[in-house]
Formats: sequence, C-alpha cells, structure tokens
Amino acid sequence: MKRVALWLISEVGEGNEFTKEQMRAAFPGVSQIDRRMRDLRSFGWRIDTNREDPRLTSAQQRFVTRGQPVWEKGMASRPASAPAIGAVRRREVISGDSNMCRSCGITPGQLYAGTFEGAQLDIARREVRLPGGASDVQLITECNRCRVGAKDLTADLSAVIDRAGALSSDDRELLAGWMDADERPFSPVERVWAEYRALPADARAALREFLGLA
Repeated sequence: MKRVALWLISEVGEGNEFTKEQMRAAFPGVSQIDRRMRDLRSFGWRIDTNREDPRLTSAQQRFVTRGQPVWEKGMASRPASAPAIGAVRRREVISGDSNMCRSCGITPGQLYAGTFEGAQLDIARREVRLPGGASDVQLITECNRCRVGAKDLTADLSAVIDRAGALSSDDRELLAGWMDADERPFSPVERVWAEYRALPADARAALREFLGLA
C-alpha cells in the first residue's frame, strides 16, 4: 500500500487518470495490488472510478487527492472506518428508497435526459444533522451522477423538521399525501418551469420571447 501511494504521487500525479493495467505493470508479481490501492481510501485518499465520475471508463481511475502519508512511520495503522456495505444491506437500502435515486428520482437503466447513458444506482453515506445538534451517518440511494455532486453534502433533518412544523394544517395534509405516495405529481406549468430553469441563457431568452416576455 505504501508503494502504491508513492507511485500515485510520483508517476500518476493528483488529478490524472490511470488504469489497473498500468498499476499492475508497475508492480509485477505483487498479488492483490488492486486491493492495496483501495485500502488507501481508508486513509483519506480519493481515487475515483466510473461509479464516482461517469466521465471515466470502466478501465480508468482518477487519482484525485492524496490523504495521509502512509509511508511515514506509524501512519499506516488502519483507522476506524465505516464497515463495508454488504450485498444484502445494499438491496435493503435500495428497496427502501423505492429503487430510485433519492436526489433526482431516476431509476436503474433509465436514460439521462438528452443522452444514451443509462443510470446506475449505488449506496452513498450521508451525514445527517439531527435535532439537538448531534450528527449521524446514514445510507441513501443515489445514481452515479448525483453521487459526484453530493460527496460533501450534509442533510439537515433538524431544519426540515422545523420547516415542516411551521406548515399550515392544509399544507401538512398535502405533504402527507406526497410522503405516502413517495411522489409529488407536478402540474404542466411546474414541469415547464423546471425545464426552463435548466435551460442555458440563450434558450431561456428564446422561451421568454416565444411567450411575449422578452
């Protein structure tokens, strides 16, 4: 693991891509070199695959940032880390999240808008700020794209509870219906509004001109 860390720094460089074949060629005869590289993540090293960065192919990985200097004396002791998520637990989480990305709502294999890329779901760990100030790390289902943008996101449950408590009785009833269905139906005008917000500036101006608002 120490040798892999030094190889990443000296030969690959932060921000650059490499392949498993290049790494194996650099360490001929070393068994489980892939696992040694993955162990670095427990020491704060960020090494992305196409699960974290859809721009990478299945054969590519990217050395994003270095973590602890594991080659220094006393630095390679394994820190306390979250246990691996087993296959059974993974299925439970995805099923409990209605088999969809909780950030964008996409389902497995569904194509991202305007592309031929199908979504893949995975499990992310999300820090949740609880009432009273404590924090908890909980599991959530996200697609590859949303995981990239939400790595450092913290969910503030306390703030959400406060806002829910401030709703009127009618709004609470409406919210309860959405929660029971795990879906919010959007009206045609709301869908157009969401699509308008996602358009580039020139396209937004064209829509405003079409509606006589320019």
